[in-house]
Amino acid sequence: MREDFALIPVIDLKDGGVVHARAGKRADYRPLETPFGLADDPVAIARALLAVTDSPILYVADLDAIAGTGHHFDLCRELDTTFPAVTLWIDAGFSNVTDCAFWLPLGATLVIGSESLATLGAWKDIHASFGRSVVLSLDFEGESLRGEGALLADPSFWPDRLIAIDLDRVGTGAGPNLDRLRSVIALAGDRAIFAAGGIRDIRDIEQAAAAGASGVLLATALHSGAVTQNEIAVLQQEQRSQS
Repeated sequence: MREDFALIPVIDLKDGGVVHARAGKRADYRPLETPFGLADDPVAIARALLAVTDSPILYVADLDAIAGTGHHFDLCRELDTTFPAVTLWIDAGFSNVTDCAFWLPLGATLVIGSESLATLGAWKDIHASFGRSVVLSLDFEGESLRGEGALLADPSFWPDRLIAIDLDRVGTGAGPNLDRLRSVIALAGDRAIFAAGGIRDIRDIEQAAAAGASGVLLATALHSGAVTQNEIAVLQQEQRSQS
């Protein structure tokens, strides 16, 4: 396992609180039940997740922004202020350069979901304008990519960092789609690929790493205790010993 393999905790924000993301059915998401805090206290939950994972990155999915019903900019700013050593990765349904520019004052990394992009040209404009400040998320559902198919078919459009996420596996405990992950990694060259959707336990994380992933996104497995702080510490120690 590579020394810089990342375990990135995720919080999903809706109506000012943290919800449990499951199978990509966002209308059905309900307030999160977790030992790490109350659903209406995202900062406390974020603090606990960062402590468990010892992560320098926090992934924030703004579901209101993705749905076009509002946004959590002020809450994200609070997270940024509270955790100055942490880089926020924010998915707020970015569809064009103007959407991205609104969030840039946070200094966050912007996650551009393929499902949110109106056209391939919109992605080209975003990538050209913001470069290393963006990560492309390839959003899969079943066997299909949500969004412009050329983003998957032609890796020349890819930035240095990508997420391969199976939306229908999120929060389900179904396990990651390792075959898909391997196929994306095979096309990626020296780009960093992060796996998301369905991670159940530490074994799944190890398999994603063995497939060549640069990290995984974690939520449900942390809240359920299926992946523990002790297991993460052992994994990180193994990384250091192998470097």
